[in-house]
Amino acid sequence: MITSCFLTSAAIFALITLHVAALDTFIAAVYEHAVVLPSDTEIPVSRDDALRLMNKNIDILERVIKLAAEQGARIIVTPEDALYGWKFTRETVFPYLEDIPDPQVNWIPCQNPYRFGDTPVQARLSCLAKNNSIYVLANIGDKKPCSSRNSRCPTNGYYQYNTNVVYDTKGKLVARYHKYHLYSEPQFDVPEKPELVTFNTTFGRFGIFTCFDILFHDPAITLVKDFHVDTVLFPTAWMNVLPLLTAIEFHSAWAMGMRVNLLVANTHHVSLNMTGSGIYAPNSPKVYHYDMKTQLGRILLSEVDSHPRASPAYPTAVNWSAYATAIRPFRVQKNTFGGFISRDEFNFTELFENAGNLTVCQKELCCHLSYRMLEKEENEVYVLGAFTGLHGRRRREYWQVCTMLKCKTTNLTTCGRPVEIASTRFEMFSLSGTFGTEYVFPEVLLTEIHLSPGKFEVLKDGRLVNKNGTSGPILTVALFGRWYAKDSVYNSSGTSNSAVTYLLISTLLMSVAF
Repeated sequence: MITSCFLTSAAIFALITLHVAALDTFIAAVYEHAVVLPSDTEIPVSRDDALRLMNKNIDILERVIKLAAEQGARIIVTPEDALYGWKFTRETVFPYLEDIPDPQVNWIPCQNPYRFGDTPVQARLSCLAKNNSIYVLANIGDKKPCSSRNSRCPTNGYYQYNTNVVYDTKGKLVARYHKYHLYSEPQFDVPEKPELVTFNTTFGRFGIFTCFDILFHDPAITLVKDFHVDTVLFPTAWMNVLPLLTAIEFHSAWAMGMRVNLLVANTHHVSLNMTGSGIYAPNSPKVYHYDMKTQLGRILLSEVDSHPRASPAYPTAVNWSAYATAIRPFRVQKNTFGGFISRDEFNFTELFENAGNLTVCQKELCCHLSYRMLEKEENEVYVLGAFTGLHGRRRREYWQVCTMLKCKTTNLTTCGRPVEIASTRFEMFSLSGTFGTEYVFPEVLLTEIHLSPGKFEVLKDGRLVNKNGTSGPILTVALFGRWYAKDSVYNSSGTSNSAVTYLLISTLLMSVAF
């Protein structure tokens, strides 16, 4: 009885302590890293050479992590591929890999670096977290031995995974996530199923996924909808694709659409259009970075709500089709025409006048736009577009998109092509659509690839509208919908052979990028 009372008292004390220590807000940091790349990835290097390269990148991360901690950051996210780059074969990436155990083993690599074999990279990352009293997310490669008796086991006897690890302020490994949706990565294997990885802190509950994962239901949607994470940690090596899929544009829209904090650390590599990091709250971007002019990395810090659902500013749930299905469609112009964004054929209609109300439809999706330009620029053409269907050459992801965008030139055949400069400002716009999905992400992108924080909002009936006066010069306004239930299955046999998976996924991804 005495022991029972003591345990109960201890439990109550622990709960009180946790409650007192819990933080309403915290400072988050993300770092966009210009990776020191290997000179040759076609020929395997020694383990010592691999460590030498990774330590060069960790040297940079060390300075950034220390700076973030000095600025009061509780957690920092570093990018995908930050330690060694991305262009490898299975054989040439192997010297860079370490065996990363399940966090349940209760391991602090900084204190016991040899417990799981040769793990100097994990030990150093653990020490960076411990010595600076900060949570650190890093992306590294995991190797897991497998038996040749297993038909799925690769020929080298190892599964190889693109992996995120998180160390807490004591240096303890608290999370490990294996990327599921690979982006042209023949060096890595696809896990048997998507992993749903979360961890708790005194400043909220966190979930993790990587890069291309964000475009799919699992694990991304499930972590937010079913596991109720407050903040998602998102390392990426994102190649920007105008007009709908630049990093800052889509990631900020995803945070708003899912009503969750999203901490994004992108790789910085200008020649591959890799840039765009940010700290995004459910109602607006906190801070973001996009730089195609320099080769420099950049650290971002911002204060965010630990539990955004409890915040008075938390946005209300949206019925994305409520307005669009309730009104009578606006005038549909006779000169609706087809045009392409990447490989997807949209139906477009031109914004002929300075102001108006327009509708354009494609199959079951009708997009409605009310607008008023401050002044119509004679050398700029805008269109309203609609697309519903399976995206890309492989036709595997089901998109529903309503968009108002600037055409590249006054020639209508250029509508949908990438464009970075605009002059036309809008006094008012209201965009809505008859979406069949509840997963819609609102995008507004301004000239020279800038976001528009505080200048637009989503109403609970599904309208994306401007606010607080005239907009900046607009490149794109979009409602980007993902109808996951209509996605085509990648591999109905369930086979996860890496070569087959690579061919299927990389082909799809190339259609996204190009």
